[in-house]
Amino acid sequence: MKRVFWIVADSLGIGAQPDAGLYGDAGADTFRSVCESDRLHIPTLEALGLRCAHGERGSPIGVYGKLTERSAGKDTVTGHWEMCGVVSERAFPTYPDGFPPEVLEPFCKEIGKEVLCNKPYSGIKVLEDYGEEHLRTGFPIVYTSADSVFQIAAHTAVTDVQELYRYCRIARQILQGEHAVGRVIARPFAGEYPFTRTGDRRDFSLPPPKETVPDCLKNAGLDVLAVGKIGDIFCMQGITEHFATHNNAEGMRILGELLRRDFHGLCYANLVDFDTLYGHRRDVDGYAAALTALDAFLAEFLPKLGDEDLLIVTGDHGCDPAFYGTDHTREYVPMLAYNKNWTPRNIGTRETFADLGASVAEALGVLYGGDGTAFWTEGELS
Repeated sequence: MKRVFWIVADSLGIGAQPDAGLYGDAGADTFRSVCESDRLHIPTLEALGLRCAHGERGSPIGVYGKLTERSAGKDTVTGHWEMCGVVSERAFPTYPDGFPPEVLEPFCKEIGKEVLCNKPYSGIKVLEDYGEEHLRTGFPIVYTSADSVFQIAAHTAVTDVQELYRYCRIARQILQGEHAVGRVIARPFAGEYPFTRTGDRRDFSLPPPKETVPDCLKNAGLDVLAVGKIGDIFCMQGITEHFATHNNAEGMRILGELLRRDFHGLCYANLVDFDTLYGHRRDVDGYAAALTALDAFLAEFLPKLGDEDLLIVTGDHGCDPAFYGTDHTREYVPMLAYNKNWTPRNIGTRETFADLGASVAEALGVLYGGDGTAFWTEGELS
């Protein structure tokens, strides 16, 4: 292949893994829940094999299967790292009782302010409960979730977005070693009560601990175009060009523009709305509508792919919008791959997300020595 377009529908899980009970997620199934909505219309994704990857019958036009997360955890960073060849044997730390003094005291000293909240919280509920106090005091709202995150929320009228990013960089420097959370996340919000989160969220991740597939491709002289929060997830390592987005619509627009560009390598995109706007907020209909919008985009995208173009659609974890709580769910994710000259095939259930990254590298003619086994080495696809 000359070009690979790799789209991550953030949180598109297709059923609980065998170890889901260890995470409190037995019975979770994001896709099954979304299928209950009458707003779901996905003929293109069905043709690519999404329902077949979920265990249903059909006659797909692509290569399909499902991937098992081998890493400990169910976080965005963990999932993306594993897809790109880095299996995390230990989960990132979480803080069900809030962050300890050895984290908060140096943080408050560095920013010169106290903080509000310091508890696990829903991102919308925390603004309802602490937003007005934040406006009165100017103190940023610090909160976490069941995931390994240190989130900082601030109203744009109180704290400039660039200043909020500075707070996040300070927190990222402090949160190392035993407190090395997966992500520090800036959560700016605006307006009057009940407030609205803006599109200027930014993630400050840890750098991957070893070479990833993007590193390998970049080192081989190929293009690695990152769309959405991909660049943040990998701390810009292995990225040759970054395209920031605020929502799925922007991400799909940029993907359409890059389809018209003559490049050689990987275009790696994360569409985050599935997770942040619909999974965490337990909005089944919203999730279904977003998946329908992606399907409509793909219906126009597929016919424009060339003979040397490969499309991949997958997820990075689950976030079942009909499950209890507001957190990610430990699930398999789909693997849908399409090239117009390939013979459809079921690759079954893979033992690790890392098989996908190894497959992307091999499809582009680059040998990657990390975790994972390429699908293509197990039989001819064309």
